[in-house]
Amino acid sequence: MDSKKELTNRILDTINSPEDVKRLTMPQLLQLAEEIRQFLIEVISRTGGHLAPNLGVVELTLALHRIFSTPQDKIIFDVGHQAYIHKIITGRREQFPTLRQYGGLSGFPKRSESEHDAFGTGHSSTSISAAVGMAAARDLQGKDYNVVAVIGDGSMTGGMAYEALNNAGMLHKKLIVVLNDNEMSISKNVGAISDYLYHLRTGETYNKIKNDIEGWLKNMEFGTDVLKAIRRLKGSVKYLIVPQSIFEELGFTYLGPVDGHDLPGLLEVLQAATKVDGPVLVHVLTKKGKGYKPAEDCPNKFHGTGPFEIATGKKITKPGAPVTYTEVFGETLSRLADTDEKIVGITAAMPDGTGLNIFAKEHPERFFDVGIAEQHAVTAAAGMAAAGMKPVTAIYSTFMQRAYDSVLHDICMQKLHVTICLDRAGLVGDDGYTHHGVFDFAYLRSIPNMTVMAPKDENELRQMLKTALDFDGPVSVRYPRGSGVGVDISGPVASLPIGKAEVLREGRDVCFWAIGSMVQSALEAADILAQQGVSAGVVNMRFAKPLDRELLLEHARRYGRLVTLEEGVLAGGVGSAVLETLNGAGLLEQCRVLTLGIPDKFVPHGDKKLLLRDIKLDVPSIVSRTADLVKGE
Repeated sequence: MDSKKELTNRILDTINSPEDVKRLTMPQLLQLAEEIRQFLIEVISRTGGHLAPNLGVVELTLALHRIFSTPQDKIIFDVGHQAYIHKIITGRREQFPTLRQYGGLSGFPKRSESEHDAFGTGHSSTSISAAVGMAAARDLQGKDYNVVAVIGDGSMTGGMAYEALNNAGMLHKKLIVVLNDNEMSISKNVGAISDYLYHLRTGETYNKIKNDIEGWLKNMEFGTDVLKAIRRLKGSVKYLIVPQSIFEELGFTYLGPVDGHDLPGLLEVLQAATKVDGPVLVHVLTKKGKGYKPAEDCPNKFHGTGPFEIATGKKITKPGAPVTYTEVFGETLSRLADTDEKIVGITAAMPDGTGLNIFAKEHPERFFDVGIAEQHAVTAAAGMAAAGMKPVTAIYSTFMQRAYDSVLHDICMQKLHVTICLDRAGLVGDDGYTHHGVFDFAYLRSIPNMTVMAPKDENELRQMLKTALDFDGPVSVRYPRGSGVGVDISGPVASLPIGKAEVLREGRDVCFWAIGSMVQSALEAADILAQQGVSAGVVNMRFAKPLDRELLLEHARRYGRLVTLEEGVLAGGVGSAVLETLNGAGLLEQCRVLTLGIPDKFVPHGDKKLLLRDIKLDVPSIVSRTADLVKGE
C-alpha cells in the first residue's frame, strides 16, 4: 500500500476522545494498537521518553478506555510514565510530538493538563492509596463511578502499595486495581514479591483446577451446607498448589492472570471486574517494549530514553561528551571498595540509573537492590552502619524525599556513618517538577549531625566520595544529571577538609559564593562582569553544612556584597544558611547579600537552559542581577 495513502487511512487520526475508541470494531481496535505503537516509536525517537513501558500497555490502555468512561470514571496510573497512550486517546494526539518539550505535554499525568488525568503522579506506589481515597469520597458523596488504579509489578515492591491494599480490603470499597505485570520496573525486579508474582503467573495447574471447580459449581445445584463445603474444598486446593493468595487474604477478589496483549480477553475480564461488589485485583501479564525489538531485547535501556535511531535503536548522543557524574560515582565507589571491604552499595531499584551497576558487577556480594523502597533502603543502610559496615545509598534526589524520616530518625539521631549519594540533583529538564531534585539542600541541612556536600566538577565528586567514606558520621553528596565539566579524573583521590571552601578567584566589588553545579555559572558570570568593569570573586563552597564560617565572615567584611548561587530551593537552602550565619555574627548591616536559586514554585518541564532562564538563574540573569547589586539598585 502506498505510504501516503496508508497515512491518510490511519484509524489513529480519527481518535480524538475515548468515545471514538468505543465505536471501533475489534479488527479496528487491533489495527489501532499497531498504529499507536508506530506513533510512539516515531515520536519518542525524536523527543526521548519512556518507550518500553508504554509499548507494553497499548492493548491494556485501549481496553480500559473501552470499558470505562473518563473523566466520569477515574483511572490512576502509578508513576505515570506509562500513560502516553492514555494521553493520545484523550484529546492530546496532535500535541503528543511536544511531549516533555518546553511548553509541551508533560511526560506524566497532570490534572491541570486534562480532565481525563484523575490524579497527578510521578513517584511510585501511590495509585492504590489515591484510589482508596477517591472511592471513599465517591461513596460519601453518594456518587456512582468506577475507580481504577493501574500499578506495575515494580511499583508493588513499594511498601505504600501494601498499606493501601490493607486499608482497601478493610474498607471494602468498590475499586479496581489493575496489576500490570511485566516482570520489570526500571531494572529487573527483585525480592520476595517478584518471586510471588512469578508463582501466580506460572501456576497453570492451580488455575486449571480452580476454573474446572468453578465451572462445576456453576452447573450443579446443591444445598447451602454442601455448597459451603465445596467452596472450602476449592480454597484448600488453592493452598495446596500455590502460595497463599496475599491479595485474597487482604480482601480483594483476584482475577487472572490474563494476557495483557489479548484485547478480547482483557475486555472480558475488565467487564467482569466492574460487577464485583468490593475491591478487585486484575492481574495482567504484559511484555515491556512489545512491538519494537530493540526495546523488547533491552527494556531497561528503553525504560526512559533520549532520542534514538529507529532502525537500530542506537541512542543519539553528542560526540566527545564528558563522562557523566553517574558513571564517575559508580567507577570511583568500585575502586574505593577494592581496598575497603566494609564499603557496601545500596539502591532502590535503580542500579543502572545511579551507576551502582558498575559496583554490582565488581562487588556483587556487597551490592543490595531493595526494590522501589527508599525508606527501607535508608534504614537498612543505618542497620549496616550500626553493625560496622560503610553503606553508600545511591538514590535520586527527588526520591530521597520519600525517606526523610529514616534519614532523620534512623541515621542522624544515632550519628551513623551512612553516605547518601543524591543523583539527578537540581533541575532535571524534561521529566519536570515531579523529578527535579531541588529540595535536598533544604531538607538535609536542617537535620543535626548531617554533613552536606556538592562538587563543582566530576573530579571533586571523586574527592567528596572519598571524604564521605573517611568521615565518621552521616554525609550527603549531591550531583547533577548528565555529563561532567570535562576535567581530568585520572589522578589519585584525596579527602577534602570538612567544612572548608575553596577560593577560585579573588575580586574587589562583589563575591560569588556558589555550590555544586552553580560554581561554573559563577565563573562564567565573573568573566562577563570583568568585561563590564566589575571585579567579582568566586568561592566554591563545597559544603552546604558546615559552612566555612571563618572565610564567610572575612568575605562579608572585605567585599560588603555577596551573591549566593545554588541549584536548589531558596526557602531553607544554602543562601538561607549564609544569611543565618551573617545575622548571627551581626554582619548583615554592613554586607548586602543577594540569594539566587529556585523560587518558591514548582518548576515545569523543558530544556534546562530555558528553565534556568525563566527563573533568572542562567548566566545572563546572574550577571544582570549582580551588576544591579554592585550599583546599589
